[in-house]
Amino acid sequence: MSAVLTSPGPAARPSLLVPALLACYLIWGSTYLAIRFALESLPPFLQMGTRFLVAGSLLMAWLAWRSKDPWPTAVEWRNALVIGTLMLGGGMGLCAASEQYIGSGLIAAFIAVSPMVNSGWGLFFGQKPTRMEFAGMAVGVAGVLLLVRGASFAASPVGIACVAGAVLTWTLASVLTTTKLPLARGAMGFASEMLCGGAVLMVVSLALGEQAVLPLQPVSIAAWLYLVVFGSLIAFSAYMYLLAHATPAVATSYAFVNPVIALLLGVFVGSEHVTGGEWAACGVILAGVLLIFRGKSGSS
Repeated sequence: MSAVLTSPGPAARPSLLVPALLACYLIWGSTYLAIRFALESLPPFLQMGTRFLVAGSLLMAWLAWRSKDPWPTAVEWRNALVIGTLMLGGGMGLCAASEQYIGSGLIAAFIAVSPMVNSGWGLFFGQKPTRMEFAGMAVGVAGVLLLVRGASFAASPVGIACVAGAVLTWTLASVLTTTKLPLARGAMGFASEMLCGGAVLMVVSLALGEQAVLPLQPVSIAAWLYLVVFGSLIAFSAYMYLLAHATPAVATSYAFVNPVIALLLGVFVGSEHVTGGEWAACGVILAGVLLIFRGKSGSS
């Protein structure tokens, strides 16, 4: 998951545009399966907490060495704590927790409704959706209802509660960071968010008494490293490049691709079972996402 920003920029050079798109498509689409593999040794909140503390520390250290951007102010650190608690503590922590009960591909399909929930939260901040966005929200809700009636979700109400909570907290943070609680500029804001969110995740992990399963399985170690380096650093850098140099439609097109990649990887690599009805429900959800993006494009 990633917050959807909509700042247009100049056209990107084709030589860099394609690698950046592939990074967002393939890496973010594969992180759902990586989370599932890491769960073999690392419980959800411990896994996410260590991931974001390490990634945030690496990014902050690199910025301190190379960047001339100012450090976050006290207010921006406060905002990072709130956004990090919601987006990473709630969004990513609960996402990982849900994968203890439901296949990674289906989790990704459920999370595809995030743009619709974003539009719903916007109502509380004076952002009235267009008719096309309302239509997309309705289609997306229908797709989710179909999805949760499938065997995988129906067998796990705890999993449904976790992934629904993840979507709600993630999207609320996405709206707040663009309306009420802005982060520090550029990568410095994301680094501060990861550090704060990682700290909150570790507090939750300690409160729940989570412990790693020792000895750590090699697949868990590899998955965790992949999430830190590729999921949190490389893919995010690619996304920031797209936001700065490509159109919003291109930069946020990962929302259509990630669920498909996650489903395919879950089925063919993770041996997850997806029924025909669940595939159909995923198609309905993606149709709703398309309507949301068409509505946003038409109103911009």
